[in-house]
Amino acid sequence: MNTDLSWVLNDVLEVRGARHGILVSGDGLLLHRSDDISRDDAETNAAAMSSMQSLSRAVAGFSGGGHGFWKQTLLEYDDGWIFLIAAGQGSYLAVSAALDVDMEAMSFRMQKTVTALSKAMSVAPRTDHGVGA
Repeated sequence: MNTDLSWVLNDVLEVRGARHGILVSGDGLLLHRSDDISRDDAETNAAAMSSMQSLSRAVAGFSGGGHGFWKQTLLEYDDGWIFLIAAGQGSYLAVSAALDVDMEAMSFRMQKTVTALSKAMSVAPRTDHGVGA
């Protein structure tokens, strides 16, 4: 299996205003980072993003209807935005962006990218059930 996931981050970082991207496991481990963020910063942010998605899931019902499902967290700061979405079973994609980022373009690109990631990381079911292996 190809473990080079640079294409995941390269695609979302093409949106004007995108700054950094990290791919995070559900337990907060850094899976991949964009070149422009140090490993230490990426690992610190990976742990934080894992906690952030957990908090976001916990309050999903607050969105209305009582049993909403978390899809995306968007955080605004003085200097920019952080977008966080699920990137498949037990992983998350986080991207930081400038204040003037096209939010719709970023959200769309991230959704498109995680769909491609999900397909790339899925394993086809075995048809021989291990017979003859």
